[in-house]
Amino acid sequence: MLLLPGIRKARSSDRCDGRTGDDGNEAGFTLVELLVVLAIIGLTTAIVAPRVLNYLGTAKADSAKIQIRNLESALELYFLDLGEYPTAEQGLAALSNAPQNAKNWNGPYLKNAADLKDPWGNGYRYQAPEGDQSFIVGSLGRDGKPGGEGEDRDFP
Repeated sequence: MLLLPGIRKARSSDRCDGRTGDDGNEAGFTLVELLVVLAIIGLTTAIVAPRVLNYLGTAKADSAKIQIRNLESALELYFLDLGEYPTAEQGLAALSNAPQNAKNWNGPYLKNAADLKDPWGNGYRYQAPEGDQSFIVGSLGRDGKPGGEGEDRDFP
């Protein structure tokens, strides 16, 4: 048999059966290896996801408390300028837009009207002062209904 220079006769060990690479190592993953990796990813997700969701809920609750304090401060500034708090009809919108016949209104007392929504997208509730009582600003929580627990609780 005549062979050209640099070419040798093929051996049975040169055949590629699809399972080995050029260096003789396995070229891919087996089904068992893939299942083990998927199981590890699934377990990690099952452990981490609830904790992450809990932190997000806590962050929204903390944000609601801070926003309520900011609204209370804005109401105090409104009171200093006008000598009275917004009426129930005017509501918290009086902090962003001047009510009719409001002399000495030096607002807006909020940077933007989006501050009038809680972290869950619900409007903050405002109760105008009655008699000796002060105003009340609060959020009804994630569910937007009175009462509840966790993120669904009311934030005064």
